Amino acid sequence: MIFVGLPASGKSTFFQTHFAATHRHVSKDLMPNVRNRDPRQRGLIAAALTHRQSVVVDNVNASAAERAHLVALGRAHGGRIIGYHFDARVSERLERNTSRSGKQRVPDVAIYVAAKRLEVPTYAEGFDYLYRVRQVGQSDYEITALPT
Repeated sequence: MIFVGLPASGKSTFFQTHFAATHRHVSKDLMPNVRNRDPRQRGLIAAALTHRQSVVVDNVNASAAERAHLVALGRAHGGRIIGYHFDARVSERLERNTSRSGKQRVPDVAIYVAAKRLEVPTYAEGFDYLYRVRQVGQSDYEITALPT
């Protein structure tokens, strides 16, 4: 699975509440001391898929070009490619970000930069299934399957 969404859009919380018991969590946020995180991320994904583990890639994954590498890696291992687009307004993410502390809080500029780069995922990228996720309150989500 590939999560797509702005920082502070609830991606990691969604993973914890919906997939933590069944999927491997791969996130660049969990690699703070790794200089070039892309090769490390690809290695973790490939290792999990080789061992037939389901994987959630929990990053901003803003552009189709960034996601193309993930889709290709999943396909190379015979995986179904499922995308979750966390649909949220910048103002909502900025507000949520203010309630965060420590390493969870990102500079506001990171949200603005990601918003400018964000391309909504499409089936043309190679996804088998796509879902839109909207956060409702602090920990509830509205999930909508997108038509093919």
